[in-house]
Amino acid sequence: MNLSHGYSYEDYKETADWLLANTDIRPKVAIICGSGLGGLADLLDNKKVFPYHKIPRFPQSTVQGHKGQLVFGELNGKQCVCMQGRFHFYEGYNIATVTYPVRVFFLLGIETLIVTNAAGGLNSKFKMGDIMLIKDHINMPGFAGQNPLCGRNEERFGVRFPCMSDAYDRDFARMARETAQELGCDSFLQEGVYCMLAGPCYETIAECRVLQILGADAVGMSTVPEVVVARHCGMRVFGLSLITNKVVTDYNSTEKANHEEVLGTTRMRTEDLQKLVSNLVAKM
Repeated sequence: MNLSHGYSYEDYKETADWLLANTDIRPKVAIICGSGLGGLADLLDNKKVFPYHKIPRFPQSTVQGHKGQLVFGELNGKQCVCMQGRFHFYEGYNIATVTYPVRVFFLLGIETLIVTNAAGGLNSKFKMGDIMLIKDHINMPGFAGQNPLCGRNEERFGVRFPCMSDAYDRDFARMARETAQELGCDSFLQEGVYCMLAGPCYETIAECRVLQILGADAVGMSTVPEVVVARHCGMRVFGLSLITNKVVTDYNSTEKANHEEVLGTTRMRTEDLQKLVSNLVAKM
């Protein structure tokens, strides 16, 4: 059966079967690394690396700060797979291509998806370099009909009308807060709502003010479609946003958002984020 945007169950299965045939690692946890956060995959032991262009049917990543490879290995003794480089709507991919790897993960036997991203801080209490636990999201492209679950539903993945009020696992959030305390990272750990916009432009001042009124604490251009598909497949989800810049909400401000600043902040906080994720994975 063809699903939305031309992918069939067999397409996903072909990719998953190829990966299973080419590695003995059978991970239960998948990690999607955001802009500049691909270093997480470098922490893996007993690595097996697959560049995206060598994986059947897999899309390619085109953004600076996104390497473009799937890394299998062990993180703190737990078998994992890391995506070094994700796919974005603004790269010209349709929403099914953006989420293609998540269904492949499901067919690999993945039970938990960890998503990380670089995001702009909308909450006035947030500082640059804070790590935000994602407790909920606002799916702006979904409001406009760009939902990865549109089209015919494939029951082998999940139900037609999946619940999203419990998208982000509360037990994992509690474990993350405890872990942050143990590591001494709790002073810059926040919790909040992530809003996804399609990009690639950074937000106008008026748009930022609208998002604040809607209750968003951070804004970015990814993550939400992957979470929607993961929850449709029944995976547990844990999400982290690294607050790489404060959004501009004042017309008298001379500050401007830019990708170099985003990558600079990720370099500053990478080690803390990696420690938090690897210690959390060990407890999963």
